This record gives sequence, C-alpha cells and structure tokens, in this order.
Amino acid sequence: MKPIHTLSLVIATALAVSSCSKDTPADVEHSSKSQDSATTSADSVKTIIDGIEKEKVAKLTAYLQNNPDSKDRLEGISFLISAYLNLEENDKAIPVLKEKYQLLTEVEEMTDIDLNILLPGTVQPMILSMTTTGGREEAKAFIDKVKTDLSAHPMAQQITQFLDQLTAQINAPSKGDVLEIAFTSLDGKKVDLAAMEGKVVLVDFWATWCGPCVAELPNVLDTYKKHHDKGFEIIGISLDQDKAALSSFIKENNMPWVQYFDGKGWENSIAQKYSITSIPATFLIGKDGKVVSSNLRGAQLEEAVAQQLSAK
Repeated sequence: MKPIHTLSLVIATALAVSSCSKDTPADVEHSSKSQDSATTSADSVKTIIDGIEKEKVAKLTAYLQNNPDSKDRLEGISFLISAYLNLEENDKAIPVLKEKYQLLTEVEEMTDIDLNILLPGTVQPMILSMTTTGGREEAKAFIDKVKTDLSAHPMAQQITQFLDQLTAQINAPSKGDVLEIAFTSLDGKKVDLAAMEGKVVLVDFWATWCGPCVAELPNVLDTYKKHHDKGFEIIGISLDQDKAALSSFIKENNMPWVQYFDGKGWENSIAQKYSITSIPATFLIGKDGKVVSSNLRGAQLEEAVAQQLSAK
C-alpha cells in the first residue's frame, strides 16, 4: 500500500524545484542552483512555469487518486484546476470543475453553499473552459442546470442575474464566428454582411451619446480613409434613439459608411442578438466572413485592417 501524504506536502514537493529558502540544506541548494543555471540558459520563463504547473498536475492527480476520501480533496481539486487553467488545458479542467461543483452543492441546506467559491470560483471558469473548447451549447446547458440546482437558494434572484451575465458572454461573437447581419440602412440602402465576403469589414456598435465611441471616431475615420479603396468597409450599428440627432452627427463628422438604426437604444435588435452590453463594441471580419478580432482601438485597428487586407 502506498503511503498517504498530506496535500501540503504534495504542493511543497511540486514547488521545490522553483524555490530555495534559507532553511534549505546546503547540498539540496547547491543542486538546485546547478539545475537553475542549466535551465535558465535554455528555457524561457514560460517553459519553466509550465514545467512547475505540469509537476503540480502530476502530483496532485496521483494524490487525489490515492486518497479519494481525503478531507482536503476539495482543496486539492482547486489547486489542480488552477494548474490546468494556467497551462491553458481547459478540456482537462472541465471534468475536475464538474467534480468541484458537485462537492460544493452536496449540502443539507442551501445556505451552506459558499457562493463566492461556487459562482466566480467554479461556475465562471467552467463556462470559460467550455466556450474556449467550442462547447457553447454545453455551457448554456450547464447554466440552466445551475439555475435549477440553486432555484431554492435565498439569493436565487441575484444568482440568476450573475448567470445571465455569463450567458450574455457566451452569446457574444468570438474569433471564428460568422455574424448574420442584414438590414436596410439609415439612408435606405440594403446591407447584407454575407454579400461582403472578400472584403475586410468592421462591425461597430456605437452611439452618439457614448463618450469613448466619439473619442475613438478619429481613428476609425483615418483607418477608413486609408484602406477603403483597398477593400475595407464599416457597418455601424447605432444604439441611438433620436434619428435626427444621429443623422446630424453622421453628416457633421463625415461618416460615409452605412448605419443600422431602429431607435430602441440598448434594445437595438442586432445588439440584442449578439448580447452587446457595453459600447464601443467592434468586430473585425476577415475576407472569409469570420470574426478575426474584436474591440481594437487606435493604431491596433489600422494595423489589423492592413494585415487582413494583405492576407490571401
């Protein structure tokens, strides 16, 4: 039978390769220094840190397997999740996060649940991991499960609000997505993003009353003037409610691109479709019609547009 170690000893052993205190025996310290000097010249900081995280994963996994009923299992699982996320191995973090969720919700009374550990510490990274690995529908289903599981909690309303914010993040466009946007513009033109394939397009959610939007406008205008003839277009999605004020602003600032306007403000139908909860919100669409980046500002926008236009 294998000896049972405490979790603190497991963590300390995993970290020993990267730390040296004044209490470290001289022979171990000398060996550590020799190894450090060898690895520093060959490895980047990221490689060293990743090595530490991988060692933590190996030791924690072994500890949890050998001690399935240990009192510190939840703590061990939490450390293991952290290591997986630091290594960007979200697919491996998901089953461990599911176990953590189960452990946290197996309580006699709903009020015994620590919401700080459960929601931002477990549910949120679970949703992030699922969406990162392409499991949007799985993430939505998990949110529905959490709502059901915690429906009897005294703070169910606040929990639902938190979960709704996560749902909005899931629905927001991300890299590789294809946006379906078609409308009649403010000046009567028929606009269909799908028909613009082969061009680079900036979809810009904005409003005249939005200070940061107006502050960014000179950069957007400069980028448009510099690259429009090369195949760069802009689609504006205005969250204004005053049509006359919007039309006047567009004219005064010489904004030649098309604008969608329905007068509903934050309830703008396209903004609602893509869960836009703050502006400016911009999405750069590549020649293949897919989102390549989002929320670029200043010089980053111009550089990204130039790069996409030069891509084959």
